[in-house]
Amino acid sequence: MIHISIICIGKLKETYLKDAIFEYTKRLSKYCKLSIVELPDEKIPDKSSNLLLENIKTKESNSISACIPKDSYVFALDLTGKQYSSEEFAMQLDTISMQNSSICFLIGGSLGMTKELVQRANNSICFSKMTFPHQLIRVFLLEQIFRSFKILHGETYHR
Repeated sequence: MIHISIICIGKLKETYLKDAIFEYTKRLSKYCKLSIVELPDEKIPDKSSNLLLENIKTKESNSISACIPKDSYVFALDLTGKQYSSEEFAMQLDTISMQNSSICFLIGGSLGMTKELVQRANNSICFSKMTFPHQLIRVFLLEQIFRSFKILHGETYHR
């Protein structure tokens, strides 16, 4: 069974998001082993210099980097990444899982991730050119992973 890990900055505080994560985690247990690593976010002062913002992004990116499982295929969620249809994403996961037993997704904090961390990833993915809270992206990601497994197993799922 493939292991999927999600490494993200920030803890979920909203109950409705926690409930959605719990529901998709339960649904995904049929298809994969899932782990979610929540790392602390750095506080961003109201008046921050560009240097301070870069330092915060670097510190959060280093925290993410330290948690990436060895031998994982790594996706960085990044605005410069490739946009996939659900079917294309499912096929991508299927292809990767034939060669890797572990897939890792990286979600940065509100400042994003450093270029170095994004470039370290095997692939980068963008869900939309719109900006969403990074906590909400976790739900989007889990839903698309679940949808991918349903597609790959030929199971019906609402369209």
